[in-house]
Amino acid sequence: MGVESAGDGINAGCNDARYGRQRRSLSPPHPSTSARETVSAAGRQQGAAESAKEKSLVIAASGALLGGVYGLWTLFALPGLKIPTHLKVGLKKVPYLPSSGKQTQNILTLLQGRAGSLADLGSGDGRLVFAATAKGFQCTGFEINSILTGYARGKARWKGLPSSSASFINKDFWKSDLSKYNNVTVFLAPGVMEVLGRKLEKELPDEARVIACRFPIPDWTPTATEGKGLDQTWAYDMNLIRKIQHKQPED
Repeated sequence: MGVESAGDGINAGCNDARYGRQRRSLSPPHPSTSARETVSAAGRQQGAAESAKEKSLVIAASGALLGGVYGLWTLFALPGLKIPTHLKVGLKKVPYLPSSGKQTQNILTLLQGRAGSLADLGSGDGRLVFAATAKGFQCTGFEINSILTGYARGKARWKGLPSSSASFINKDFWKSDLSKYNNVTVFLAPGVMEVLGRKLEKELPDEARVIACRFPIPDWTPTATEGKGLDQTWAYDMNLIRKIQHKQPED
């Protein structure tokens, strides 16, 4: 009885040992600590590489956007209005700066009661020409920037405006004779206004009116003014300007 019990105990122990070995052999092996650290480091490196790639793409896209904006600026603003050598006053070009809606409205207010031909010196995208044409003026826009001139001409065709109402000339107005215009609008840099005044006084007829936006013509006495600050405009009547300039009394 004692021997059988002892034998049974030994057999049970052997069975337990074999079952334990079999259970351990079926269990998946656990990675060592060094292996887990290697995998973790590889994951961090991959994440850092992906983050660097995303940053590079963002930088490249931002650079392309800035390059495009600069390219448009050089196409539209940089060419400006050239000043001939004999008229240079410290500026070689006048950059394109479109008039605001308020400035345009102030100009139209100073044109009330007038009609006939109108020259817009530095017409840009043609916004003032189109506004004046709607009031019945026969307008000519002078613009040396061929891209802006092409844009304005295309818009005029789209609006169905005949060239007799709105035309755009890709030409330097400094080299043009303005004597046939009895209305002239200008929005130029302050450094050219004095020289421009001498040109207009020499060429325009007595019944002409000149309207300057934002920057007045030095030494000219305005007939009227409209608006304030950056939107201010001045109207000058050539017959009055000539009388004052030549110190002639009014009739």
